[in-house]
Amino acid sequence: MSLVTRCQVCATAFHVQRSQLAARGGKVRCGKCGTVFDGVAGLVEEGLESFQLEPSPQLGLFDPSRRSEPDEALPEFLLREDRQPRSPLLWGLLIFAAAALFAAQLGYRYRGEIAGFSPAASEVFAAACKPLRCNPSPPKRPDLMSIESSDLQADPRSESLIVLNAVLRNRATYAQEYPALELTLTDEAERPVVRRVLAPADYVGGSRSDQSLAAGAEASFRLTLDAGRTRATGYRLYLFFPR
Repeated sequence: MSLVTRCQVCATAFHVQRSQLAARGGKVRCGKCGTVFDGVAGLVEEGLESFQLEPSPQLGLFDPSRRSEPDEALPEFLLREDRQPRSPLLWGLLIFAAAALFAAQLGYRYRGEIAGFSPAASEVFAAACKPLRCNPSPPKRPDLMSIESSDLQADPRSESLIVLNAVLRNRATYAQEYPALELTLTDEAERPVVRRVLAPADYVGGSRSDQSLAAGAEASFRLTLDAGRTRATGYRLYLFFPR
């Protein structure tokens, strides 16, 4: 016989079978708000009167012999298991761990900039990087690094040789790594005919390539290159930091 039970939270009423109540010890889930409540305690008068005709109706609900047969379909709200709410302490720990991990990632990503602004932070990063085998490299801000002057000349010793002279300046208030340079030779129409990327080791040379350019400092260099059979009338020189 169909019974009527009412949700104790949203007051939605719906029909249930005795076998359905017995299948979950009287617990049902509201199809509207999702609340799990005692379906027996929520029985309304219409179903309650006929339900009380039997002796000990509460015992009858929990009698294993009266549970529904396996081929009798149950509503979805009776099949779903209750989900226990997560502990607020657990959520707090998870949020704290996520925030700490995010802060560590930001610190590692911008370790150079932070170390450039704070010498004390540089020592902290250096100590932290030892067990992690990372390198707290100086900052890389191409907008604060400029080519103050440059010129390209033919080398009188050979027709295939060219000499590049340039002066770099670090306009930042902290030391920066030497940038990479892109040299492009162009023809009369300013179309590129050959392009070459120069790493710091190519134009700085020696132990200086492992060092940084101090705040507000300038560095000049002279580099001889073999252009082969290329005949160029102009050039372009750019600086950048490889990713």
